[in-house]
Amino acid sequence: MKSTPSITSSEIGILWMSYQQKTMVMRFLEYFIEQAEDPKAKDIMTDLLKEITPYVKKIQKIYEKENVPVPVGFTSKDVNLKAPKLFDNGFDIMFIRLIKEISMGMHTLNLTMAYRSDIMVLFRELTIITQKYYDRCNTYLLEKGLLPRAPYVAVEEGVEFAEEKGYLNGNDFFSERRSLNTVEITHLFHGVETNLIGLQVINGFSQCAEEKEVSNYFAKGGELAKEIATGLGDIILKNDTQLPGFSGGNVTASTIPPFSDKMMMYCISLFCSFSLGGNSLGTAFSLRNDLPAKFSIIMKDVFDYAHEGAKLMIKHGWMEEPPQTIKMKAK
Repeated sequence: MKSTPSITSSEIGILWMSYQQKTMVMRFLEYFIEQAEDPKAKDIMTDLLKEITPYVKKIQKIYEKENVPVPVGFTSKDVNLKAPKLFDNGFDIMFIRLIKEISMGMHTLNLTMAYRSDIMVLFRELTIITQKYYDRCNTYLLEKGLLPRAPYVAVEEGVEFAEEKGYLNGNDFFSERRSLNTVEITHLFHGVETNLIGLQVINGFSQCAEEKEVSNYFAKGGELAKEIATGLGDIILKNDTQLPGFSGGNVTASTIPPFSDKMMMYCISLFCSFSLGGNSLGTAFSLRNDLPAKFSIIMKDVFDYAHEGAKLMIKHGWMEEPPQTIKMKAK
């Protein structure tokens, strides 16, 4: 009798997604470590690379044992370690922090879709590693003054319960909008923060992409990120709540690509998926009725942009397909 159950479809899928993401992160880390000037930042990234590399090998072994094709993912061909700096001023750790934020959500979700004990352990360990390095990145950026905290606000005394339907008002011209609550500010600010970091990423990618249509695609994404950050920021400002300034992550003048167009396109696709998830939460937890409407429009724009990117990746042969099920032939 087999001691370990066969791998399920969902386990094949979550391992495949993790392999893609982890091999991409490894390539970014290799480049950032090569370019790092700050010893503390270099230590964070070197330690992270050492910790996640064995998990890529573990996924390979599981696939080989189960006769599942090992994904291509991203290799040394997708990174140019000798390319000049594309980003400066703490961008490397800002980027890794954002990736760890995405990873925390992915690993937790993946854990709920795993059944085999060895695969559950794998995602549980990855979750612990991710949380540890998110904390190290956070601490580093706060110490360097490169990560603004969410807005500080004064809150009303005592606990209150909504008593009138007017609590939901947000886009009624004949009624007064209530002030934002702290949960709503949380999701609005998170949208501003992630889109401003994403704006820096995509501007750098646009500057160095080899294919003209890829460069144009990234430029379009930069405008979208700017529009989203401005729109969400305006809602916070109209609440008489001050937005903190962002000072880190400058794009340099270099046009030499450190990364392949394929890997940069995948990275932006990952960011789009993360944005759709974040905006869904903003929609679910915002009670003022103008906010879900705003988040819904953003989701449609991000989805349309991601769909355009998917077609571009297919056109150039960059979209690796997840393992496919075998079609049963009719007799």
